[in-house]
Order: sequence, then structure tokens, then C-alpha cells
Amino acid sequence: MSFDNEDEDLKTQRKLFLFLGTLVGAVTAIVLFYAIAVDAKENQAPSASDVVAEQPATADSQEIAEANGLVIVEPAVMASASEPVAAVESDGARVVVEQGTVKFYFASGQTALATGADEALEAIVAGVKQGKKAQVSGFHDSTGSLEVNERVSKERAQAVRDALVKLGVPEQDIELVKPKVLEGTGENAEARRVEVVLK
Repeated sequence: MSFDNEDEDLKTQRKLFLFLGTLVGAVTAIVLFYAIAVDAKENQAPSASDVVAEQPATADSQEIAEANGLVIVEPAVMASASEPVAAVESDGARVVVEQGTVKFYFASGQTALATGADEALEAIVAGVKQGKKAQVSGFHDSTGSLEVNERVSKERAQAVRDALVKLGVPEQDIELVKPKVLEGTGENAEARRVEVVLK
């Protein structure tokens, strides 16, 4: 009688494992499908509905920005399009230090920091130890959905903030700034960036 119960338990376990395997496969397929759809949407040209006129910050937009962990700094414009920018030859992640500004470039839709991030941030870490604050601002390109671009831009800025914290910079000495001009200028590979400066 106990053998029959063991056989029945094995059958039940097999059915359970089959069900779980099917469920995991279905969830994986859905996640992959969503990732492909988001990537395709980010790479298509913006429609007229994606273009939003630039408006000055209001009390409401300031509250929304603060709720999302950002600070609107006015009237400073963080995008320094007039400065020469090192050419980004590929669509991959890179880091460039130029005239005291550390610029992280990102692959399309990605938030991973380039190799050499810690070394590039050494001057920023040293400046914070001398009493300055690190100001981190994210820019994005003009392809795809504005909402997705702004979310990814924020995630990239947070990744740089996390790298600074890992290097010993106190979080209260790091200011995440939403630039007045959020969208980068020039090539898409140049526009997808986070800039870090000392203030």
C-alpha cells in the first residue's frame, strides 16, 4: 500500500515540475518579447506626439522631479554643446574626462557603465573629499519614446551615483540634477550620456 502512495506522489511531483517548467518558459517568452518590443520602439524615429516643447520648471514639475529623486537647477543649462566632445566611434559604453567633466556614454537602451569608470571618477572623489559636491546629470538621444528615454536617462544617472557611493562618496554629497535641456545634441551616441562635475 505504501508503494502505491509513493508512485502516486512521484506522479504528482512530475506533474508539478512539468507545470512549473511550462510556467517558467511562458514567463521567459513574455519577458523576451517585451524586451524586443521596447528595443524596437526605442530605435524608431519620434512621432509628433513624442515631441514636447521645453517649458520652464514650475512648482508642480519641481515636486515631480524631487519625488523621482531629481533636482531641477535653474537657470543653469547643463548641456554644454559648445564644448568639443570626444568622438564616440561606436554605439558601446565609453567614459571620457574632458576639462574637469567626466562623461559616461551608454549603448542604446543600456545603463551599464563603461570599463574604467572608477579611474575616471578619481578627480571627482578627490574634489568631494576637499568639500565640494558631485553633480550628476543625465542626457538622452531623440530616438524612441520620450518617456522611456527620460526613465533610462535617470537610471543611468543613478548608476553613476551608485558608482560614486561605492568609491566612498557620501550620498548627501551627490546631487542628481535634471538639466534644463535634457536631450543631448549631435549624434545619438554622444547624446546618450551622464555628466559628472564638481560644484
